Amino acid sequence: MPLLELEDIHFAYPGGREVLCGASLQLHAGERLALVGPNGAGKSTLLRLAVGLIAPGRGRIAAFGRDRRVEADFHEVRRRAGFVFQDPDDQLFCPTVAEDIAFGPLNLGRSRAEARAVVDRVLGDLALDHLRDRVTHHLSGGEKRLVTLACVLAMEPEVLLLDEPTNALDVENLARLTEILQRLPQAMLIVSHDAEFRAALTPRALHLRAGRLEAAG
Repeated sequence: MPLLELEDIHFAYPGGREVLCGASLQLHAGERLALVGPNGAGKSTLLRLAVGLIAPGRGRIAAFGRDRRVEADFHEVRRRAGFVFQDPDDQLFCPTVAEDIAFGPLNLGRSRAEARAVVDRVLGDLALDHLRDRVTHHLSGGEKRLVTLACVLAMEPEVLLLDEPTNALDVENLARLTEILQRLPQAMLIVSHDAEFRAALTPRALHLRAGRLEAAG
């Protein structure tokens, strides 16, 4: 059974053309899948549909063995599927790195001591301890990207959705991000224009063309 399944998805933004017109995909446990296509093709839209941030005009969305139709259905999905947005500033809003990472666990009902333990573990796993007390908005773009991933991993997701994760990364932080993702066990759905990055992480890609997905050569 796939962890995520989108079937015959149709979607149009208000007043615009139909971006998706029959797109379908499945993501299984442990699978790493890339979505490729030109800017504006609808790749980021598909990620947002998968976690219920927007709703399709038509089609079926299933996650973790259940059809998801209304907003309440997606609360569980967003706990189990971690979404790393294209712009880290859309996700980082607490004063310090440690507070940003602790926010998710605290929101799930963890105690402050439990949340601190999660922060310690995630920062240690990602070798980011040196950023713990840094002011988040003073970080470089690459540091923000890694902290955003840390925030998502603190929620212990089963699936990672990554939207252009290499944006604004210098060579050193790109290598660090690639190394981290290579050793994570989660299934991944990755949108990226970086062919070398995709090749290092995803054995399979789907091309979004004319609103539909097909196997990429």
